[in-house]
Amino acid sequence: MLRGCFVTGTDTGVGKTVLAAALAAGLRARGVRVAACKPVITGLEEPTPPGWPADHELLARATGRAAREVALFGYGPPVSPHLAAELAARPIDPGELERRIVAVAAGADLIVVEGTGGLLVPLSDGYDIRRLATSLGLPLLIAARPGLGTINHTLLTLESARAAGLRVAAVVLTPWPPSPDRMERSNRATIAALGGVAVEVLPRIACADPSLLEQAARTLPLRRWLSVWRVCRRGAPAGAPTSDRSRD
Repeated sequence: MLRGCFVTGTDTGVGKTVLAAALAAGLRARGVRVAACKPVITGLEEPTPPGWPADHELLARATGRAAREVALFGYGPPVSPHLAAELAARPIDPGELERRIVAVAAGADLIVVEGTGGLLVPLSDGYDIRRLATSLGLPLLIAARPGLGTINHTLLTLESARAAGLRVAAVVLTPWPPSPDRMERSNRATIAALGGVAVEVLPRIACADPSLLEQAARTLPLRRWLSVWRVCRRGAPAGAPTSDRSRD
């Protein structure tokens, strides 16, 4: 069985990769041997924002691994994976994809898998991100925007996840401003109440520096998540408390 989490989002561009990279950097700083995987990436032909590499390169930087170990199927056009695979005549085989994810996790205490887009994004005929997450059996972290529209998008994502029997560890609103306004605070409280879920926040990160990613991860309840995921620090005996500078 895999140990770790699956990071999904309410949409594309909502901060999944930044959340996954911050999580990986935070875990690594705590002595956890962490692997990261972006099973399918599209848009490799698109330029990246200043200070930010492509998604798989950011995850590789956060874990200290090679980018080729992170991205398993890569495509140039910025389109849905099933269309990108069709255009490239390189279809995504679900069985092969899942086996390669398991191989990435080998030798690590924990793996952070980041999906593409949202849960219902298709990868091939009859196989989408939700099916992939279900097959891997990892708990979900849902990245969502803090602003207008996030309540509906996040609650729909929660319904979709739970309908498939997926476990949701938390929703993470990002980027969370230093001084959230009334709507943002209300959005957080409303999602928690209506969704019956823990809602955490991740601040804006200036650039893809692993130390900044790790610092941002201190705002997340890593100790609580690690206790659920049954992962200990290297050198710590099984069942030993995990040192954590983040809040509970």
